[in-house]
Amino acid sequence: MKNQLAGTIKTMKEKGLYNYIKTVESEQGAYLLVDGKKYLNLCSNNYLGLAAHPRLKKAAQEAIEKFGVGTASVRSLIGTNSLHLELEKELASFKKAEGAIVVTSGYLANLAAIQTLLGKDDIVISDELNHASIIDAVRLAQVTNKFIYKHGDVKNLRSQIAKINALKNEKTPDGANRQVLIVTDGVFSMDGDIAPLPELVAVARDLGAYLMVDDAHGEGVLGKNGRGIVDHFHLHGQVDIEVGTLSKAFGVLGGFITGKKSLVEYYRQRARQFLFTNALSIPDTAALIAGVRMMGESDRLLKKLWSNTEFLKESLKKAGFDIGQSVTPLTPVMVGDENKAKEFAAFLFQEGVMVSAIKYPMVALGKARLRLIPSAAHTKKDLRYGVEKISLIGKKLGLI
Repeated sequence: MKNQLAGTIKTMKEKGLYNYIKTVESEQGAYLLVDGKKYLNLCSNNYLGLAAHPRLKKAAQEAIEKFGVGTASVRSLIGTNSLHLELEKELASFKKAEGAIVVTSGYLANLAAIQTLLGKDDIVISDELNHASIIDAVRLAQVTNKFIYKHGDVKNLRSQIAKINALKNEKTPDGANRQVLIVTDGVFSMDGDIAPLPELVAVARDLGAYLMVDDAHGEGVLGKNGRGIVDHFHLHGQVDIEVGTLSKAFGVLGGFITGKKSLVEYYRQRARQFLFTNALSIPDTAALIAGVRMMGESDRLLKKLWSNTEFLKESLKKAGFDIGQSVTPLTPVMVGDENKAKEFAAFLFQEGVMVSAIKYPMVALGKARLRLIPSAAHTKKDLRYGVEKISLIGKKLGLI
């Protein structure tokens, strides 16, 4: 077994699939310190620059003085601090939802949202490019009736409705009705495109299905003040389950689910990811309250993010790069070959620019790319420098 594992690692390195993990020695911002050297940061999910914002740091520090650091218990016993309830109230208000429940990661939020709701005899309808956490959640729920539609293709989904309805109309072995869940990412993290949510709302209404959106990369990015894809399409009250992460635009840690009060209370009573893992730490929770309030108060950082996004995209296109179909700050630079993408990122690292090389299994073989993420923390000068270096290496590798 040990030799087999070593052989797998060796093969991964040869095929350019091995991930060399860098260690950051500074706060998250426009620049990072790695091994004592400063690098332009174009790979962080810190969309609004909140990860090191003074207001969030101050809130965390003050909360530590009052409540300490850890909760020392799960939420369902004595781990629920008054700050957790305050955060959930703030999130529900921000998202214009009846209720919210917070867990310790967006990954766990997806697991909780799906596993708690569905049994093996229920039905899931899923976009083929949904995030790994959604795929894992469906597996965890042991759902056997899975319908996968082509990415963003509601026509393809509708072509399967006859089969879905036939199965839906059959009782489960224990005589119950089958529940149906349509689930999609809001913003697709590898391509930067967004789900056709209005059309999915219509399909869910026709089927009598739950509709769930994982808006990890839409929170803080889309909609008024960054309220997400549901707000972007003015669909409040028409999407049953919204899942978000608190580790990207919100700048800290955690995940949440928003929806009707009855749904949230059901999760609070039944979700194993809530019942059997410790609560968010005190400083994390306090910082998040400050972050949610900041986003609700002003769209200044959101406007800067989008100004930087437009500048970066236009600059890359003018340089001759293929940036795919992205309509969000997530900006792919298409490469194709896994080893070339890895080489591209390595050369940029030598030039003082840190980017992510995205390759299989995160994307299909032969679809490798760099993924660039501008933030509100960047200046146009930062981004101009980044594009200059990307263009330099792109020419060296024959990509432009």
